[in-house]
Amino acid sequence: MTKLSNRVLDMEESVTLAASARAKALKAQGRDILSLTLGEPDFVTPKNIQDAAIEAIQNGKASFYTVASGLPELKVAISDYMEKFYGYAVPANEIVVGTGAKFILYAFFATVLNPGDEVIIPTPCWVSYVDQVKMVDGVPVTFQTTEANDFKATVKQLEAARTDRTKVLLLNSPSNPTGMIYSKDELQAIGDWAVEHNILILADDIYGRLVYNGNEFTAISGLSEAIRKQTIVVNGVSKTYAMTGWRVGFAVGNPEIIAGIAKIISQTTSNLTAVSQYAAIEALTGDQSSIEVMRQAFEERLNTIYPLLNEVPGFEVIKPQGAFYLFPNVKKAMEMKGYTDVTEFTNAILEEAEVALVTGAGFGAPENVRLSYATDLDTLKEAVRRLKAFMEK
Repeated sequence: MTKLSNRVLDMEESVTLAASARAKALKAQGRDILSLTLGEPDFVTPKNIQDAAIEAIQNGKASFYTVASGLPELKVAISDYMEKFYGYAVPANEIVVGTGAKFILYAFFATVLNPGDEVIIPTPCWVSYVDQVKMVDGVPVTFQTTEANDFKATVKQLEAARTDRTKVLLLNSPSNPTGMIYSKDELQAIGDWAVEHNILILADDIYGRLVYNGNEFTAISGLSEAIRKQTIVVNGVSKTYAMTGWRVGFAVGNPEIIAGIAKIISQTTSNLTAVSQYAAIEALTGDQSSIEVMRQAFEERLNTIYPLLNEVPGFEVIKPQGAFYLFPNVKKAMEMKGYTDVTEFTNAILEEAEVALVTGAGFGAPENVRLSYATDLDTLKEAVRRLKAFMEK
């Protein structure tokens, strides 16, 4: 009989991937399912990036192993990117490249956490943070942020969560799933607190270029030299450049931690696929005009769908500032339809309205659902129409 490890048995499946798989299965049965589950741009990778990848293949550059931690040319591109968008450049020994930001996050936890070390994770949060910490025998310490404070953690809450085992604070801005952005003053206070208590900041900045309606992204690592030394930045090209399938992530920060992440990579995946690295070089250094076109499209979708979703009975929505998610509170909607469990409510919407959303339970928010507006406006409008019809039935 097959015996699985406790690690696997204790692990939860990603609710976003599970929701997407369920939607695809129903669609394969002939159901007219509108899926708003995955955080994946509906745009194809810009042509200049595709062309750079094709050229790398044709010239034979993509045929061989690279340095496990990433091509030197890609590290130069990342350093230039950091200087342009973060205000500081970094040497090559402070940069590591890996197979997606998701794996980089896991490798970071595996690098810095010993059994029992604690990671403070404000919720709602991305579904994989908690399980990744558990996978390396760390202890996730979560607490609920409030809608009254736009789902953002305060120093008071962080201090209440801190113990003598606290090693890392995880900060995601703009946030998945809420789309909210921490202000410069909020980040300064949090950064100073982390420095005072010698707590590492893991800054997941993957949505940093996707901000809307005049809002601005502030990089916590750029606020002071002391905060920068305390911070590991995790980023990638998947969201901003419509490159989810290329699986390119990177981390920037303390060279000892970066070397540890590189060691994990060398013993697991080895180098990121070579052709993806050449594509990423073009993404970071090439023509950026198509990036702004995509950002503007997301902004238009947000501004169109947000007021429509607010008209759905029982759905209460704070307008996000970045990323590409809406995260309505559906407590009243569940009460109206006779549900007490948000996952059951989400499943009912899938079966009856044929709209696939993601339960908030996996994000640590049992009164919310997440929908992605990284799809075309016609689909979004029809999905919201179905949600309204479902609630009014």
